[in-house]
Order: sequence, then structure tokens, then C-alpha cells
Amino acid sequence: MSDQAQEIRAIATQLLAGMLANPHIYATVSDEEGRGQQEQILISNAIVMATSLMEKTQTLGKP
Repeated sequence: MSDQAQEIRAIATQLLAGMLANPHIYATVSDEEGRGQQEQILISNAIVMATSLMEKTQTLGKP
């Protein structure tokens, strides 16, 4: 796995943990033991957010 992929994965993990800990976003655990539609949407959103953050930080570093 490339360094960038590892960094995106780490950021996505942190974002997902924050979203799961926020009761306003994630009110209840689904009956599907963490693999339901609600969980999959949160995982997808965390990955998109992490990728976006990585892209923005890379453009900020360029002259």
C-alpha cells in the first residue's frame, strides 16, 4: 500500500471514529452488527472526506 493510501486510510479511520461517537449522526447501531446500510454510508463518507482532505493539503503545499 502506498504512503498516500495509508495516510488516507488513517484519516478515514479517525473521521469514522468521530462520526460513530457522535450521537447526532449515528443515533443507533443497526440490527446488522455494524455491516448495515447506515454503517456502509458512514464508512463511504469517511473515505470521501479523507481523500478530499489529502487533496486539499497537497494543493496547499504547492507554490
